[in-house]
Amino acid sequence: MQELYEQRKVWDPLIRAWHWLLVITVTVGWLLGQYRDFDTIDYHMYLGYTTGTLLLIRIYWGFAGPGPVRFRALVVSPTDLACYLRGMFRRSPSGVPGHNPVGALSVIAILLSLAVQVITGLFSEDDGLFAEGPLAGLVSSGTRGSIGQIHHLNARILLALAGLHVAAILFYLVWKRENLIKPMITGWKIVRKDR
Repeated sequence: MQELYEQRKVWDPLIRAWHWLLVITVTVGWLLGQYRDFDTIDYHMYLGYTTGTLLLIRIYWGFAGPGPVRFRALVVSPTDLACYLRGMFRRSPSGVPGHNPVGALSVIAILLSLAVQVITGLFSEDDGLFAEGPLAGLVSSGTRGSIGQIHHLNARILLALAGLHVAAILFYLVWKRENLIKPMITGWKIVRKDR
C-alpha cells in the first residue's frame, strides 16, 4: 500500500504561519472574551482586529495563493462529497492534496463564522465594561444590542467548529493513520500518487 502514496509539498509557508497565528488569536481572543474585565477588554478587541487582518490576508491568498489554498480548491460538488463520505471510514490515509471535501466545507464554515465574529465585534458594545467596537456609533443602541447577541452566539458556534476541527484531526490521526498536524508545520503531506 505504501507505493500508492508519496510525500508532496502542499502547504506554503504563508498559509502555515497564517493558520498558527489564527489559532493563537482566536483562542486567546475567545478566552479574553469569555472572561473579560476592565483590564482585558482592550486586548480582546486588539485580537479581534488581528483576526480580521488575518481574514483579509486569507481572502487575498484565496485568490492569489498556490492551488491548494485557493478558494476554487474548496468548491465541492455533491458527487465528490458523497464519494468521499462513502470511503471516509476506511483505515487508510485519504491521500488528498489539500483539503478533502469534508475538510473544504469545514474551512468554509470556519472562515464564514470568523467573518461574522469580526464584523459583529466592530459594531458591538459591552455596557458593563463601557467598551464598544470602533463602528458601534454608526448604528442605534438597539442594533448594537442585537449585534452583541449575535457576537456572543457566534462565539459558541466558532468554539463548536474549532472543536469539530480538532476532533477531525484526531480521527484522521488515530483511525485513518493520517497526520494532518505535521503538514501544517512542514508543508509536506502524504498524497496518493494518482492525484
